[in-house]
Amino acid sequence: MTPPADIVKVAIEWPGANAQLIEMDQVSMLCMCDASLEKFVCTYGWSLSGSEQFALRYADGPQLYITEQSRADIKNGTILRLAISPARAARQLLDRIQSHSIDARLEALKELAKLSADPTFATEFINMEGIGTLARLVESGTQCFSSCSFGEMLAFTLTAFLELMDHGIVSWDLISISFIKQIAGYVNQPMVDVSILQRSLAILESMVLNSHSLYHRVAQEITVGQLIGHLQVSNQEIQTYAIALINALFLKAPEDRRQVGALGVICSFLHPQEMASTLAQKHLRSIILNHVIRGNRPIKAEMAHQLYVLQVLTFNLLEERMMTKMDPNDQAQRDIIFELRRIAFDGENDPTGTEKRKAMYTKDYKMLGFTNHVNPALDFTHTPPGMLALDNMLYLAKVHQDTYIRIVLENSSREDKHECPFGRCAIELTRMLCEILQVGELPNEGCNDYHPMFFTHDRAWEEFFCVCIQLLNKTWKEMRATAEDFNKVMQVVREQITRALAMKPSSIDQLKNKLRGLSYSEILRLRQSERMSQDDFQSPPIIELRERIQPEILELIKQQRLNRLCEGSCFRKLGNRRRQEKFWFCRLSLNHKVLHYGDLDESPQGEVPFELLSDKIPVSDIKSVVTGKDCPHMKEKSALKQNKEVLELAFSVLYDPDETLNFVAPNKYEYCIWTDGLCALLGREMGSDLTRSDLDTLISMEMKLRLLDLENITIPEAPPPVPKEPSSYNFTYNYS
Repeated sequence: MTPPADIVKVAIEWPGANAQLIEMDQVSMLCMCDASLEKFVCTYGWSLSGSEQFALRYADGPQLYITEQSRADIKNGTILRLAISPARAARQLLDRIQSHSIDARLEALKELAKLSADPTFATEFINMEGIGTLARLVESGTQCFSSCSFGEMLAFTLTAFLELMDHGIVSWDLISISFIKQIAGYVNQPMVDVSILQRSLAILESMVLNSHSLYHRVAQEITVGQLIGHLQVSNQEIQTYAIALINALFLKAPEDRRQVGALGVICSFLHPQEMASTLAQKHLRSIILNHVIRGNRPIKAEMAHQLYVLQVLTFNLLEERMMTKMDPNDQAQRDIIFELRRIAFDGENDPTGTEKRKAMYTKDYKMLGFTNHVNPALDFTHTPPGMLALDNMLYLAKVHQDTYIRIVLENSSREDKHECPFGRCAIELTRMLCEILQVGELPNEGCNDYHPMFFTHDRAWEEFFCVCIQLLNKTWKEMRATAEDFNKVMQVVREQITRALAMKPSSIDQLKNKLRGLSYSEILRLRQSERMSQDDFQSPPIIELRERIQPEILELIKQQRLNRLCEGSCFRKLGNRRRQEKFWFCRLSLNHKVLHYGDLDESPQGEVPFELLSDKIPVSDIKSVVTGKDCPHMKEKSALKQNKEVLELAFSVLYDPDETLNFVAPNKYEYCIWTDGLCALLGREMGSDLTRSDLDTLISMEMKLRLLDLENITIPEAPPPVPKEPSSYNFTYNYS
């Protein structure tokens, strides 16, 4: 007989006694302050008085307290521990951290740092003014900590403080100025314990992100020199925290301060005496490039994410110009167009007559490739790219003047209708680059896609445009294009740029080399190669063979997906502070009947044994798999709903009775693997892009192998006709 769904079998531990296996009713569960708890422990001979001072906690993992809200999460086989209640634990720890005994205080702070992650305990501790007590300990400095164990005690104190504040129970605005100065002092000290520095940087970042008033306070205390110094250390975690603080300061900076650049925002805002903005910004970028990106250690996922965020924030500075239309009546803006004309055609004398000058300008604007020859300002009234296109053109004309003049004159002197319209191309190219680099989009929470080359130059965006406009001009000539072929050329150029960026060039020069290898003829070859499987296998016999092979290949893909699920994957829990990451691991049992999952302290290397995964879901209980905005955790997190890329990586397992297991895959590949594997477990069709790609690739390879013996032999469209029956079947053979 199947036990009721509300009954779970758990083990309960008690210090100094054997663990007891019991059946627990989750509906009328043992309450923390219920007399039945005392009755229960007496049944097994445990000594317990004052049951209201005790509670149940998980024995493994984070060891959270069981509450009315979380009791439904208890699974069969869970090990629980009888412990003192959250309120009693909070009171005891609060007393011990103020003890005169150094050892007692150190042990109390160590335990507090661990318990502070529990929301139930945190609520009790905060209600007892525990946050204020910790803040006073920090503000007092060495007065409350023994010199011999100062670093260790302070590290535990800052850890507990950060964990408690992370629950969002109290506002960051309550933090005192003296506390901020003390934390900033640890960041500005030349020699400080690594663990203290990490937590100090994290606290400052949380202050900046969670309070507008604290942003100004922090900005007044932090020096550029110290942040640069932290980027030059060998510890990549310290570098990551430092860049995260830079990103936070930039995000919260006033609009007028942001425009100096993501790397220059600190240089221009924090300290007037350090306002050598341009030099400081260059120095900061150079430090990130040489000590982080080109350092001796591989870039970890969190550092890659922070570099990606910094890249996105930098490019988002272009959004204002991208969305600004040109005012045809603004003389200052019109002067920029006059300057483009002057640089290109400086050798020609301006006619003195107004009519002659107007006719000459119209001719020049046509040679410059503008759509509106009379008033080219009208070409910049569409957004995007708006005024950003004009900024790019002016940069090319002034910084790479020879290249600009060569492109303009080379095309304006042609009479064969194959001239490349520079103005029109520059405007469309700017719009395309904004789309490719997602200018104006919010950073994706799970993305690590940064490009090292954008950290190699102070004007990386403009240099990128200059390289791409030369590519466009070269591709136009290779295609022998005319004005009617404009859209075709732009499609080829987009493919060239995206393919080159996918190779992650480390510098602008390396990008040029990659693009040289992606000529128009090479793009045609790549396209033809990619279409080969479709072009070669269109005859009816080949289509029939493909249909016969397809079930075998699908079964092969299914087995691969299930094998990957058996190996398992690590997923990151989305939290308020991304660098204090919490991970969990999920994998399928070898008999494909159970999903095992559980929390981890850090990202694992390789497979995680089933024994370490405390929770499980029978596959037979799974009702369905939902993706994207249909996932419960995407509906709950409004901030994430706005992030398209996170939505594209989200999926949830719905299982009996009304439970969910929520995922956010680390990348698109893992998303496809898991959604395919779960669909295969449920006997449903695997419909991901990866399955379609694998199916096409494997079928193409299999068919080519089977058709090797028919090379250079024409396969008929229809089977050969069946011969007519013979007039008689009286066949005789003479073997003599």
